[in-house]
Formats: sequence, C-alpha cells, structure tokens
Amino acid sequence: MPYTETPLTFECRGDALVGILTQPEKPATLGVLIIVGGPQCRTGSHRQFTLLARGLARHNIPSLRFDYRGMGDSTGDLRNFEEIQEDVSAAFQAFRTHSPTTRRIVLWGLCDAASAAIFHTRLNPEVAGLILCNPWTRTEQSLAKAQIKHYYRSRLTDRQLWKKILSGQFRLTQSLRELCTAALKMARPSPPRDTLPPLPERMQRALTDYAGPTLLILSGQDLTAREFEETVKASDPWKTWLSSPAVTRHDLPEADHTFSRRQSNEQVIQHSAGWVNSLSQKEFS
Repeated sequence: MPYTETPLTFECRGDALVGILTQPEKPATLGVLIIVGGPQCRTGSHRQFTLLARGLARHNIPSLRFDYRGMGDSTGDLRNFEEIQEDVSAAFQAFRTHSPTTRRIVLWGLCDAASAAIFHTRLNPEVAGLILCNPWTRTEQSLAKAQIKHYYRSRLTDRQLWKKILSGQFRLTQSLRELCTAALKMARPSPPRDTLPPLPERMQRALTDYAGPTLLILSGQDLTAREFEETVKASDPWKTWLSSPAVTRHDLPEADHTFSRRQSNEQVIQHSAGWVNSLSQKEFS
C-alpha cells in the first residue's frame, strides 16, 4: 500500500475531534489540511474527501481530514462555517504533531469550507497556501442574480421544458412567481440583519490581508461557482485579487458542485497535487 490511514482524536475546547491522517510512504514536506464543508463528515459526498486524501497520497502529499464539532464522530454542538476556526486550529496542530515530516500546511476547502479557510488565514500566519473550490459568497441578492442569469435563462432553451409546457405538465404560475421573487430580491436586497459587512466583503478583506499563494477551482455546472464569479465581476478589489500572480485558477466546465463524476474528481486531485508539489519546490528548494 502506498499510504497508511491513521485515525486521530484531538481536543478542541473540551470536545473530542476525530480525523484521519493519510500518510504516503515518502511524504512531501508540504501537507494538506482538508476542511469539510457543512453539514457533512470527513468522508464527504460520494466519498469525495476520502478519494481526495488517497489521491494526494499517490503524489506523496500527506493530508488530514476531520470532523469539526457537532459533525460525524466528533462531539460538541453543531456550528456553521464561521464558527469553526478553533476546530481548524486544533486540526492544524494535530497534523503537525502526528506528521513530524510535514513542515508547512495548505488549507483545502469546498464551498463554505473554502470561506472558512479564507477566514483562518487571519488567525494563523503559518498557513502555506489555500486551495479554494467553488467558494461560498452567498447573499440573497447574489443568489437571485445567479438564478436569473444562469438558471432561468438557460431553461428557456431547454427542449424538455418546452415539451412540459406544451403538454400542460409545467407549473407556469409557480415558476413565474419564483422568477418575480428572485427579480425583486436582486433589485431590493434585504436590509442587513446585523452590523457585520456582507460575507463577500469580509472574505475579500481577509484575502487582501493574506496575499499568499492560492489555487482556485471552479465548476462549470454549479450555481455557487456562478455566484462567486458574479461577486468578482461586481467588485474591483475582488478583481485585483483574482488577477494577482499569487492566484492560479482552473475551470472545470463539466464539473458539478462536489465534482461527483470520476473525471471531475480526478481533475481536482491532479490540479491540487500539482499545485501543492510546485509550491513545495518553491518553498524548500
């Protein structure tokens, strides 16, 4: 076997977190901490994170995937992606403790886990890099805009839709009501519920402060990725970040949100592993 998988238990604020350390026979000096998006456990949808960890191991990259508090086998209360920074810190330290050959650690996150990884850079200057897959930048307005632009427009050219309309199987009134609701949300966003700046603004500020190496992977068949793109287009600071030499971008046109097809999953592994090993060569050459 080219790698070993070792169960770990480590503490976070009195709760027990459970993770799996995947170690290649000849581990590289740069490792990957896989932050799990919620709500799901360290295995991931269709074993996504298990396959990712084993795929990275084929490229000699060690990794740790874990359940944060309230998920999977970890104890404690369930929390959202903006409340798991202590969990990430605990996993980061456990990774270093149980993988002594790992000198630096990259954070890997999908969806809201990518957003959590971005926020963690403000707390942990030892983060070596970020791998962000379909980052979560959702607001009511961004969702409404993405739905109108990328969902409803594409539906107008869908042959199956027109067949349903002509056969009377399509609920036209309900769909028009949903379209009007989305349009109103886009034109008149809801007032903020608290004093915090919107999520995209806070993420952008964190990335500006970080300014480290980042790999961005976007799916072509994913509304969350389209929302992210719309967020970038509407913001000069986001555009500046995306055009930075520190950011590498890969688009996977046929991939869905969780890269569920085998080909898409393998592409994510290849892009992630290639980028990490390239970064490792730069840091430790």
